[in-house]
Amino acid sequence: MTRPARFGWPHAAALLIAAFVAAPLYWMFAGSVKSRSEISANPPTLWPRKLTGENYGQAFGRYDFGTYLANSVIVAVLATVLVLGLAVFAGYALARLPVRGKSPIMVALLMISLFPTIALAAPLYLLMREVGWLNSYQGLIVVYVALNVPFAIWILRNYFLGIPKEMEEVAWMDGASPVRTVVSVILPQARPGVFTAGVFTFTACWTEFLIAVTLDSADAFRTVPVGMALFGDQYDVPYGTIFAAATVSILPIALLVLVFRKAVVSGLTSGAVKG
Repeated sequence: MTRPARFGWPHAAALLIAAFVAAPLYWMFAGSVKSRSEISANPPTLWPRKLTGENYGQAFGRYDFGTYLANSVIVAVLATVLVLGLAVFAGYALARLPVRGKSPIMVALLMISLFPTIALAAPLYLLMREVGWLNSYQGLIVVYVALNVPFAIWILRNYFLGIPKEMEEVAWMDGASPVRTVVSVILPQARPGVFTAGVFTFTACWTEFLIAVTLDSADAFRTVPVGMALFGDQYDVPYGTIFAAATVSILPIALLVLVFRKAVVSGLTSGAVKG
């Protein structure tokens, strides 16, 4: 008979951290279903006195939040697919093939991943203006792919290093090409790493603000972070509507984390122990 687990300080610390993280999320959701007068009440109310959906109606009606959601889905999904397509083969090459200068390449990728985005905003604006890609999907997608591929390569390369090489050698003996080996043999074994890279890439594209506001000034191409930032005007800040839009905007990321949480944890821990 197993003894019940004791509730000690690690459990208390975990609960405290979870409450600290969940508190802003609860306040955001509670504010999204409060009336304007209740949001501005002093002292503030912890629980909504009367639930209302007017903030959600304002977000999708007055501010056309549905268009911003559609734009974010298009940009984030396409950028994630392209990032994974490039990072899988690049990561495999750096993990398995005799590529010259692997160490400098990995250092360069790391430096690119850590480069501050604000330093790229002005050059990217001028570049996209020259090629005519301002206020377009392809302008954002190309930039997001370039910014997120290095980190995805790091994750996938480390995961590929943990896959037994004998599996590839068997495929080569059967006459499989390198591309067929990656697609048929390596990818099924590397699904946690691919999911991890995909979740991180999608989240980065979904939440990015600076490049999006720099390249897309037309309302028809604005993404969720930019659209939410422009709610209201200089005399009125519709906090309830912003809370409602924020609540809706975190649902795709929350769904991804819930569905792929085990794969993401596996991908992160595998990448943490291999060089």
